[in-house]
Amino acid sequence: MPLPPPAPRKHLHTRSITCTGYEREDGLWDIEATLTDVKTYSFPNHDRGEIKAGEPLHGMWIRITVDTDLLIHDAIAVTDHGPFTICGDIAPAYSRLIGLRIGKGFDKEVRTLFDGPHGCTHLRELLRPLATTAYQTIFPARERKRRKEASDVRPGILDTCYALRTEGEVVQREWPAFYTGPAPAVGTVIPEPSIATGGTSGE
Repeated sequence: MPLPPPAPRKHLHTRSITCTGYEREDGLWDIEATLTDVKTYSFPNHDRGEIKAGEPLHGMWIRITVDTDLLIHDAIAVTDHGPFTICGDIAPAYSRLIGLRIGKGFDKEVRTLFDGPHGCTHLRELLRPLATTAYQTIFPARERKRRKEASDVRPGILDTCYALRTEGEVVQREWPAFYTGPAPAVGTVIPEPSIATGGTSGE
């Protein structure tokens, strides 16, 4: 369902964030994120002279390489566009992501490494959607591995949102061992789990 019609208005600014996950041939995973900010009008800028309408005010990239356990093996950041010529000077600092693991505490570690003058506001903003994209990209492989090795281990994704609440129908279908809702009525047919062969729409 689309949003309801807006009040009369004028378009001024667009921020675009795109995150993409790739499975590599060597068994690792590349996760890339880019952020752009674009104005619909031109304006003067001390370092760039003028930033024209449609020209990015901000244009940043991050790529991380992770394994199936979400450990970061490589990280690189690039600033193509910034309001100041020195904006890109901080990009090499993001190699400090190497050795971190995406999961509980990751946001705190990112703040410790890159808050304030130790990082770029916009590159730091990219790290959260980058992390969730990594999880969503790798989740089917992680879930297949978990089901093969230890089917009695509770998946960490449970109870992280409304759809994945343990008393809900998705958990009843995909992870019946961890379902906490009412017992199904007699004669109810519960579909086979789909995660192992491609995942649910919630990935």
